[in-house]
Amino acid sequence: MKRIQLFEFEDFDWFPNTIRTSMTNLIVVLHKILGTSEVITNLIINIKNRHDFSQIVDLGSGSGGAMLEVIKKINDTNTSELVQLILTDLHPNPDFVNRINNSQLANIIYEQTSIDATNLTETPPGLKTMMNSFHHMPPNQAKNILKSAQDNNEPILIYEMGENFVPTLLWWLFLPLSLAILFIMSLFMTPFVKPLTWQQIVFTYIIPIIPLFYAWDGQASTMRTYTFSDVEHLLKDIKNDTYLWEIKKAKKDNGKKLGYYILGLPK
Repeated sequence: MKRIQLFEFEDFDWFPNTIRTSMTNLIVVLHKILGTSEVITNLIINIKNRHDFSQIVDLGSGSGGAMLEVIKKINDTNTSELVQLILTDLHPNPDFVNRINNSQLANIIYEQTSIDATNLTETPPGLKTMMNSFHHMPPNQAKNILKSAQDNNEPILIYEMGENFVPTLLWWLFLPLSLAILFIMSLFMTPFVKPLTWQQIVFTYIIPIIPLFYAWDGQASTMRTYTFSDVEHLLKDIKNDTYLWEIKKAKKDNGKKLGYYILGLPK
């Protein structure tokens, strides 16, 4: 595999929730800048035309990411058949859960109990989605997620905004420059964070630990992302004749490529 199992600070249990939340807020801003919600919306609408569903169960949701905007766009395109969104996580953050559930957003709820993406037997029915979180999974867990979707005959869409195409040696050589670029980017992105808390401001501009952690995690996630051949390696022992797998580049309406997706559908 080309993928490398580097660490990301946000994955550690000891990592402060305040800093983790602040980093997640920056990722939400990045989604809006790049227009990932447009890409994901189009993917899901196309999937619904091929394999109908009335509910989306998002796995590893974190703060909700792009899916909050995606579900609104999906339902705006077809008001006669609304789709429900259930956000889930292995370790749901009570702040995120309460914020979303108390906001009473249309057709969105955040499941308060733990949901393990590697075992989909007990999850609610519907299209399973993983948005920019699959790269966090080591190969054995990633394979179990794919296998569980297939074994339970459930449709699954995995989307990764980034791609792992840079040669490993070049990645290491240019790492200092790449970290500096992401550090500076976070300084300009922070004013667009909502809600913008005093912690986000202090730990960005006065004690700049958020930009440091954000820069490292952003670069590490690149090398942790599964390539097409990596995904094929995960699937080679589990494929069967009753389930279809697709691995393709994702595109915006203008044809510009933005990440890639893995789609699993019952035949």
